[in-house]
Amino acid sequence: MDLETDTAPSDPPLLDGQPPAPQRWSIGTLVYTKWQLVVLFCWLLWGDFAFSMKDRSVGPLATLVIKKFHASDVLLSIFLVSLPAAVGMILGPIISFRSDRHRSRWGRRIPYLLVTTPFAVLAMVGLGFSPEEARFARTLLGAHGVTQNEMVLICFGLCWSLFEIATVAANAVFGALINDVVPHEFLGRFYGLFRALSLIAGMLFNYKLLGYADVHYSMLFLGVGLLYGIGFAIMCLVVKEGEYPPPDDIVEGHYPNPLDSARLYMKECFTSSYYLWVIWAMVVAGLVFLPVNLYSLPFAQSLHVSVKTYGKYLAITYAISLCLAYLLGYLADRFHPLRIGIAAMVLYGIVMFWGGFSAVSPKLYAIVFIAHGVLSGTYFTCTASLGQRLFPRMRFAQFASAAGLVGAIANMAIAPAIGIFLDSTHHAYRYTYHMGCAFAVLAVLLLLGVHSRFMNLGGPKAYVAPE
Repeated sequence: MDLETDTAPSDPPLLDGQPPAPQRWSIGTLVYTKWQLVVLFCWLLWGDFAFSMKDRSVGPLATLVIKKFHASDVLLSIFLVSLPAAVGMILGPIISFRSDRHRSRWGRRIPYLLVTTPFAVLAMVGLGFSPEEARFARTLLGAHGVTQNEMVLICFGLCWSLFEIATVAANAVFGALINDVVPHEFLGRFYGLFRALSLIAGMLFNYKLLGYADVHYSMLFLGVGLLYGIGFAIMCLVVKEGEYPPPDDIVEGHYPNPLDSARLYMKECFTSSYYLWVIWAMVVAGLVFLPVNLYSLPFAQSLHVSVKTYGKYLAITYAISLCLAYLLGYLADRFHPLRIGIAAMVLYGIVMFWGGFSAVSPKLYAIVFIAHGVLSGTYFTCTASLGQRLFPRMRFAQFASAAGLVGAIANMAIAPAIGIFLDSTHHAYRYTYHMGCAFAVLAVLLLLGVHSRFMNLGGPKAYVAPE
């Protein structure tokens, strides 16, 4: 059974005086009235708010803690990019492959989300109290030759590894849950609302809380961890999945052995030239924003912009993006996310080309940084449903993880290279804008190639994902 996204079949003709039946929308075996769809959106958005607060806060907090204890740019890139990429490369495909084929009374996505949530919370608490853990470890182990700062970074790295394992598993499945329970004609607007909630979370954290992170990072890690644990768990317990047909490659609940599973995964995901185009376009588009995002805070500090002021710049960025979020979601539903994404990427490349030469003062940095945030947010909002629109529906998580696998390899290679380059230039962070421009040009070319093939497969009106 495929996942249908059309409105439910029309009811029989009404008798005179009989009230009209409520309009309904369906996805697989799930059928919603307008009120039920609103309730579904509210619970998913609540879960997304908790999820977004985690994503929006942990990165900046981790950057501050790492730098506070004198980590290099290379180590920063390894912690924040290469380690997550390595975990995603190993764990993402396994979780996605099994989730697509999992069948239980709780569904095929919810069990994975519920199991990983407590580990993410414990990891965030551990991140916040890394200095205390380091002092205890040095006392217990008598770590001769290891300084306090080095031990803090070791403890932080261990907790960060656990955090990334839980985060990668949740990321691999959360988007797939949305793909399974939200009617696809609403995906663009739904992700627009998701984006709006994510931006509100970012505004709250960066405008109100980031300025306290230098001193009170432990309490911030603890608070965000509890919010995520409680909020996300409630969403998982309330949202219900539908029924799925038995997977065609699983017999009586027995999975293929690991080697056969790996062969099947590679065959389905990497033997189609069309999906290779899609995967590489998505991967390179993700790399476009990496250089600026990774070093935007150190760049601000190098220009004597305070952390509090930097947080306000982020809040301005989020406020502008918040005003655009639902409109961008509507445009994605109306014109297709691929087309709107290409336009956003072109604009981003132009701004980064200018910013690489101009961002040499606090004022110009603010202008370019805010433009970066708005345009990168525009791209992610418009293309949030791109995978759902292009990949096979019943194997969505698997194909999305394939893009994540390639992206992980690319991030593992490129992020440390950026750090090494910046260390060699004595931290000339404006070069990150030049890098963003170069990646944007390559991303536009790849996205145009995908669009050409997409049109040959029927375009927005008649597209069917190749099996």
